[in-house]
Amino acid sequence: MAAAARFLVRGAVSKASIANVNVGAQSSFGITLLRLSPSFSSKTKTQRRNAAHFTYHPDPVPTEYGPTTKMNLFQSVTSALDNTLASDPTAVIFGEDVAFGGVFRCSVGLRDKYGKDRVFNTPLCEQGIVGFGIGAAVAGATAIAEIQFADYIYPAFDQIVNEAAKYRYRSGNLFDCGNLTIRAPWGCVGHGSLYHSQSPEAFFAHCPGIKVVIPRGPVQCKGLLLSCIADQNPCIFFEPKILYRAAVEQVPTEAYTIPLSQAEVIQEGSDVTLVAWGTQIHVLREVANMAQEKLGVSCELIDLQTILPWDTETVCKSVAKTGRLLISHEAPITGGFAAEISSTVQEECFLNLEAPIARVCGYDTPFPHIFEPFYIPDKWKCFDAVKKLISY
Repeated sequence: MAAAARFLVRGAVSKASIANVNVGAQSSFGITLLRLSPSFSSKTKTQRRNAAHFTYHPDPVPTEYGPTTKMNLFQSVTSALDNTLASDPTAVIFGEDVAFGGVFRCSVGLRDKYGKDRVFNTPLCEQGIVGFGIGAAVAGATAIAEIQFADYIYPAFDQIVNEAAKYRYRSGNLFDCGNLTIRAPWGCVGHGSLYHSQSPEAFFAHCPGIKVVIPRGPVQCKGLLLSCIADQNPCIFFEPKILYRAAVEQVPTEAYTIPLSQAEVIQEGSDVTLVAWGTQIHVLREVANMAQEKLGVSCELIDLQTILPWDTETVCKSVAKTGRLLISHEAPITGGFAAEISSTVQEECFLNLEAPIARVCGYDTPFPHIFEPFYIPDKWKCFDAVKKLISY
């Protein structure tokens, strides 16, 4: 089993602190990683640790896409993959352990339904996974690759940045691998430590030729993933793994798409603009409520959704109205994507700003294990930043 092999060959000491890998139960590794998600309750004789730094509030039930059913985030991924395999005979899904469903169960049942030629395992070689995906896409297939954790996407960095992103450009549009989509579990999970908590979106935001997308919940996850699969550019789709089971919504059963590169204004406000993506949206949703209740401050909350190319118009329009901006993400602050947003807004909205732009992000250290609660940009840090913005 690839998950167990990875445990032995990559950082076994630090990973051993995460969970005991039961090689006899194929899905136990992924399940163990989620035991500290907001919806999981497990009491010991001595204490109960609650690592969730946010409360998940589901979005309203969508009405424009047809009948819905209750799904968590990983089930919405499965539904999107199922829709794709059913409608596109060229579609293939591959990666480490995907044949039995993957460590997070995102492809469960698909091999039995569509066959081992369309849903299959790969060796533990991220460079090979993406390289194969590029070749399959160039040959005309709809290639959907899974990197088991975003933290392990780096061996594939050369294939993504120097091959996939540049394939169309270097051939003068004679060839392309636009049918390639790379999925990966992303972000902190409550106890993932160094190698299962990273948010590497900023590395890829510096690379023209690819798109980078991060959803905040099951409804967005399915629609954005289907948009990535249909898009004619290589896409990286990061899935917040702490939400795999914690986020539950009514999700349309049929295929639908949500436009890429369009931010969503989740909550309108007049005093401060809050910008985030993925899990951090739920943190800032609480911050917006706290600001209204405790300070009488009206916050406008924006989910960026697509990191590259990002929606500058929606963000700048909001900042021109509010005059204040706070950006928050889990990744380290130096060189994080918040810096790019801050720079652009400063250039476009300088005369509208009533206070310096605030960034509340992870620290410039490796992602810690027992100190994760101190590392993450939780609601208290963000709320403090809002107070400073208002009192400037």
